[in-house]
Amino acid sequence: MSYPVIDFHIHPIHYEYYNQSSLDFVQNTQSVEDWQEFYNKFCDPDQFVKYMDANGVDYGVVLAELCPAATGMCSNEYVMQFCAGQEKLIPFASINPYMTPNSRSELKRLVTGGFRGVKLYPTYQLFYPNDSFLYPLYAEAEALRIPVMFHTGSSVFKGSRLKYGDPLYLDDVAVDFPDLPIVIVHSGRGFWYQHAFFLARLHENVYMEVAGLPPQKLLTYFPELERVADKVIFGSDWPSIKDVRKNIETIRALPLAEDAKDKILGQNAAKLLGVRLKLS
Repeated sequence: MSYPVIDFHIHPIHYEYYNQSSLDFVQNTQSVEDWQEFYNKFCDPDQFVKYMDANGVDYGVVLAELCPAATGMCSNEYVMQFCAGQEKLIPFASINPYMTPNSRSELKRLVTGGFRGVKLYPTYQLFYPNDSFLYPLYAEAEALRIPVMFHTGSSVFKGSRLKYGDPLYLDDVAVDFPDLPIVIVHSGRGFWYQHAFFLARLHENVYMEVAGLPPQKLLTYFPELERVADKVIFGSDWPSIKDVRKNIETIRALPLAEDAKDKILGQNAAKLLGVRLKLS
């Protein structure tokens, strides 16, 4: 008996525009002989769902990305089209506060159109998460009862600025918006693991997401991970990793209670997304 797995962090392979460092990273990670064939295959959502099935993923959160200064542009419209008619694919929007005159009304429009959450990229979009100009956006997300993901920690992409990636800035947001589900993407990767861990313990509305972290090192980064097992969310960061199944199996092999692993791999995400999980 096992619970379904939810991958909370998937990027489409298609971007309207890739920055070169981002494209190089993905191509090197996937190391395929025929990149165009690989690209064409995974631009097909049916093929991507088959890939998820083969890797033991039951649901996937697909992320838009509006970060022209760092990684590139994958539009909200594309993500919605990619997820259309695919019950296993869950679309999350992107809002760049410097590109959108009224982020609050834009978020309402996107969620009304079917998006289930939003991801912000402070280190790529160059803002501190606790800046007051973002508060109308947070107020709208809180009213809509959707999770907000924040990229935190390190990045290898040219144009990113790490000073914006400290999870500590999310403390203000968690205090001022206590009913807003906040997801710390990458859990402060590299510099700020303990900041992420402490915030998840301190605030009822704050979650740690572990995409981009080697799963075999989770207990090295977070020795007391099991204490916050109901606040930790699995994500792969595909296509920035090659073998999603291996990551899932590595988490399954960690010396944690079985119910803690089930929470990390699916149950916690299901609560945030309102997905009803069926045992298999």
